[in-house]
Amino acid sequence: MTTLKKGIKAMTIYALALILGLFITLFVYLAIVSPGKPQAFRDEDEKILEGSISEKTFLQIGGVKQGMFIQSKDSTNPVLLYLHGGIPDYFLTKKYPTGLEDFFTVVWWDQRWAGLSFNANTPKESITLEQMILDTKEVTNYLRKRFGQDKIYLMGRSGGTFIGIHVAAQLPELYHAYIAIAQMSDHLQSERMAYEYMVKEYRNAGNRKMIRKLEASPVTDKIPYGYLKLRDKAMHSIGIGTTRDMSSIVTGVFIPSLTCRDYTLSEKINLWRGKAQSGVHPLWNTILATDLAKQVPELEIPVYFFHGIYDYTVLYDLAKDYFEKLKAPIKGFYTFEKSAHSPMFEEPELFREILEKDVLRSSIKLAD
Repeated sequence: MTTLKKGIKAMTIYALALILGLFITLFVYLAIVSPGKPQAFRDEDEKILEGSISEKTFLQIGGVKQGMFIQSKDSTNPVLLYLHGGIPDYFLTKKYPTGLEDFFTVVWWDQRWAGLSFNANTPKESITLEQMILDTKEVTNYLRKRFGQDKIYLMGRSGGTFIGIHVAAQLPELYHAYIAIAQMSDHLQSERMAYEYMVKEYRNAGNRKMIRKLEASPVTDKIPYGYLKLRDKAMHSIGIGTTRDMSSIVTGVFIPSLTCRDYTLSEKINLWRGKAQSGVHPLWNTILATDLAKQVPELEIPVYFFHGIYDYTVLYDLAKDYFEKLKAPIKGFYTFEKSAHSPMFEEPELFREILEKDVLRSSIKLAD
């Protein structure tokens, strides 16, 4: 063997050893930061706060094992059931504290096929709107019984609002109010308008590369796969995605999910397995085929819409138009002037103030 070949072989072995070492180091690090147990709430003396709750629990819901985080500084507070969007986002509360646990016993439920509840053996055909509504009802009744409350609050965000508003319409007797963060309406139209806005913005910025990619997959009466592959990057690069300041899903969402101590390593893997298999949302085709303004024109309980003005993931203008058409005994629309898709994370102080002064008092004094 020549000296050159020996050198190349040695370098190859060294590179492989380095990659393996880095992989092992990363695995060990992730295992260390993945104990999988939520931290308790503590007082000034570092004692567990009396009456508080901070747990991860699993239930059989609709014949499927499903998980949730339950957190409250006072477990006698009103219960709030949170419906996430395309992926569970509880882990983002570590970077963006919401303060929900100050006023509620908040339940961050990982729905069927997502996060704690992901199971590859769950039949995909079981993931329907009707089943999601039944699952939500079952979780709600568990919470009502466990915490001794006749009614609870229901909050949805993004894709969770598609399920949430159907639940609120069909089961009003179970809820004090429905709270929507980035409420969906006619989502196919939302995607068309978001696409048109991005084309305009990137054209004004002279970004020819992005324009070519967008124009190669136009959103018309269908949403092409090429656009979906590009969508997150295109939105986050111009501040109309998850948050105004989040420029990358990798650094803004993926890495925080891996460093969240409340999930075990296997649960973190399942979080992204579920996302990979469900795409934008497990009910994506149903969402695109539905105009909620026509399907759910009225609610019998108070309703509150929270929406970031820079939100193009779920278009602000369409949500406001839906709100104006929606009939409800009490309704309030709240514009978050500094937010995109996540006002609860981007403007938490205003978010908490509205919950405390309006939602919990059945008021709309702070509404637009």
